[in-house]
This record gives sequence, C-alpha cells and structure tokens, in this order.
Amino acid sequence: MRFFFEAGVDVPLWPDDMDSPYGYPCELERLPITPATRAELARLSEWYQSSIDWAYPPNPSPWSDEELRLFKQQARTALEALRRELGAGWTVRDESLL
Repeated sequence: MRFFFEAGVDVPLWPDDMDSPYGYPCELERLPITPATRAELARLSEWYQSSIDWAYPPNPSPWSDEELRLFKQQARTALEALRRELGAGWTVRDESLL
C-alpha cells in the first residue's frame, strides 16, 4: 500500500492493485484500523487540500513554513499509528514526498 496525499482526494492510502478489495484509493472503513486513526487520516487529507492555491494550483502553496512543518509531523505520526495498527502482514510505503 502507498501513503501519499493527493489534490482533490479525501484519503492518503492507495493499494498497489487497482482491483484491491479495499478500494482505489482505499476506503478507510474497510481497513482494520481504529476509528481514531481513520478520522486522523481523513482530517489530514482534508487539511492537505488547503495546501493548494485552488484559484491557480501551479502557484506556490499558501501554507507557511510552520504549517508545512506541523502537517509533516502529524502525517508522520499518523503513518506510524497506521503501520502499528495494520501490523506486520501489511506494507505501507511512505510516498508522500513531504
């Protein structure tokens, strides 16, 4: 599974296989994770959308350096929780480029 944030998408998880039983992108409610982790991943995906200048997306992000730092920190924490909850039978690659 791949972990990254995408413009206009409300989840940061993407299976390697588009025919995954978890959906593409993943439907968080299908994963064996806690409601708190599900909510955090959804919250981060929603927050990520504010990093884009939707009036002209190629523009630089409207985020300050501090907001970017905070987002990265919280995304790493959520990824660690996700990996812990999914367990050793799952591989979640960080492709977030953050």
